[in-house]
Amino acid sequence: MTLTLGQVADWIHAEGDFDLRTQVYGYSIDSRTVGAGELFFAVQGERFDGHDFVATALKNGAAAAVVSTRWVIPSEVDNTKLLRVPESEDCVLKALQGLARAVRRHWGKRVIGITGSAGKTTTKECVAAVLSARFRVLKSAGNLNNGFGVPLQLLKLEPEHEVAVIEMGMNHAGEIAALAKIAEPNWAVVSNVAPVHLEHFADGIAGIANAKYELVQSLPKDGIAFLNADDPYVSTFGRDRDGYARYFGLQTASANVRAISMRSEGANGMSFTVQAGKESQPAHIALLGEHNVYNALAGISVGLESGMQLSECITAMQQLHPADKRGEQILFRGVRIINDSYNSNPRALNAMVDALMAIDATRHIVIAGEMLELGPEAGTLHAQSGEYMKTRGVDVVIGVRGHGAELVRGAGDIALFVDTPERAGQWMLENLREGDAVLLKASRGVQLERALTALGIQTTGH
Repeated sequence: MTLTLGQVADWIHAEGDFDLRTQVYGYSIDSRTVGAGELFFAVQGERFDGHDFVATALKNGAAAAVVSTRWVIPSEVDNTKLLRVPESEDCVLKALQGLARAVRRHWGKRVIGITGSAGKTTTKECVAAVLSARFRVLKSAGNLNNGFGVPLQLLKLEPEHEVAVIEMGMNHAGEIAALAKIAEPNWAVVSNVAPVHLEHFADGIAGIANAKYELVQSLPKDGIAFLNADDPYVSTFGRDRDGYARYFGLQTASANVRAISMRSEGANGMSFTVQAGKESQPAHIALLGEHNVYNALAGISVGLESGMQLSECITAMQQLHPADKRGEQILFRGVRIINDSYNSNPRALNAMVDALMAIDATRHIVIAGEMLELGPEAGTLHAQSGEYMKTRGVDVVIGVRGHGAELVRGAGDIALFVDTPERAGQWMLENLREGDAVLLKASRGVQLERALTALGIQTTGH
């Protein structure tokens, strides 16, 4: 949203000698990519201090920068381009978040918060795809779902936007509550609860469920929660909603929106029939696996509640294709590669193994990097995933890095271990045969997509 520095200063309680009439057209925390006329926030991270890059940001065209009053201004920095906020812990980040909250309130329309342990970015894409058929939608870019990303997305709101679809992630209790205080969602979608980030939750999956429930708790009294009826944790989140909960699922007959007669179309996606009240219609999605049927149902549920027709929702959903590194399919010399390398956890990995096994292939191969943040049970969970692959009939398993060794142990004689994505890529180059189907999946920190460079396949790396 375009604002004047005067408006910004009022909303974040900043001081300085800047020109109140100067307009800013965007907002950034990265001096390398800040655009002309944007406002740079000198936030402090774990490994950097944005104040060190203020001069660079201004040189690159930033209209002004938000800094702490404690910062000693270098001689090369024009102090008439500085908005100074009172020094406190994370004061510049809090200013960014406060401005985002003010812009969200000024805009004043519906915000839909999206969360879930696995696949929330795809859930967000499904919701946005359906709503975009009728409304002007702002959606979170990529997976910018934390205390930096959520405010930056909200600051992209423009008067013409009719709804915002905002992804919210967490790896600690209280994070989603904090994000909700910034975004102030009217509606919430919770897709699932799974054993992820376990190293940060002493009470295990119950603690993760409570952390996800924070989004539902943040809603106003008449805010609607869209919940997975088949998830044993999420299905309880509507207990205090007094009729303001809507349920979607496959197995629960009472769900407001339900998929029946589901079947895999192999590499072509999933087909099913959507039941919504007394209405039912056939649907097909280009996304692989049963887990993505849940994501589609979430999008359809939100569309119906927004006044759209079921046929309209289904048509919009059928236009959606997998995003980069989230189930995208690559054909390489007669080999089908499913690049789902953006992130991983045990439930998501097993779901994609199921999707792989539904594809007609001479050999089914899994290249599985380690799954991070699983805490003391990491070794056991990796071994269980390896056992699952063997049980499902996977032909070859390559475990990559760290706990990938335990995954190999679980898979037994069909598996081998390599210590880097590049070595996995070399194995692929030397061993793949025409007719193979290959799944790549790992936590983001592994950057498993680097295995594809050995095949001459370029990826964004983000």
